[in-house]
Amino acid sequence: MLSRSESALSRTSPVPVEKLQHAYRTRIIAFLIAVLLCLAAFNALYKGINTIRYLDVVESERDGWQRPDAVIAALDIKAGSTVAEIGSGAGYFSLKLSRSVGPSGRVIAEDIQRFPLLFLWIRSSSRAEHNLTVRVGDGDDPRLPKGALDAVLIANTYHEFANPATILHRVREALSTGGRLVVLDRGTLSEIPEQHSHELSPGVVANQMGENGFQIIQRDDRFILHGGGEQWWLIVAQKTGY
Repeated sequence: MLSRSESALSRTSPVPVEKLQHAYRTRIIAFLIAVLLCLAAFNALYKGINTIRYLDVVESERDGWQRPDAVIAALDIKAGSTVAEIGSGAGYFSLKLSRSVGPSGRVIAEDIQRFPLLFLWIRSSSRAEHNLTVRVGDGDDPRLPKGALDAVLIANTYHEFANPATILHRVREALSTGGRLVVLDRGTLSEIPEQHSHELSPGVVANQMGENGFQIIQRDDRFILHGGGEQWWLIVAQKTGY
């Protein structure tokens, strides 16, 4: 006569080989997927670190010819100011602005591309520059807070605007009374802008700024003469009262 335990064992049917094989294959696949995800994550991290190092090298070279101190001085900002950069990219100027306005100030770095802003966020976080905020805008609206800014910088981006008047209107709305707009871009002295050109006449831009509520207070058509004949101009304007 079988005992109770022996009787229970006799009623337990063995696990089919097919189920064991399926479970084994599932675990192997899950393990391989986890390995691939880890490798992809390490690869992305490696590329990200290399990109940040590359940006540091490139920006160090730019310091030698871009005249960042003069550009920032044109904004007339100080500790505690609130300033925005339209078309910030990975943050060459925005990171410098963060240091200029100090912990009590605020920098809004806007761009229509998310990827450069991701690198800017990583860089500012790693440097503990918590006064810098990244913001995704769109082609016609940088999404800046109305009446809250002391200054706005547009560096090497104005020539990309499809509707400059719309952007200037948004900037004017965002600036406080007397706030400054500084535009730095590559230029040509031709008053006739070429379609799809990455160079824009300072005269054309100055006229557009004047038509949209800005008073020009400084204009330097040869602000930077870079290697290979590349020319950069700088325009400093102030929000008028109309």
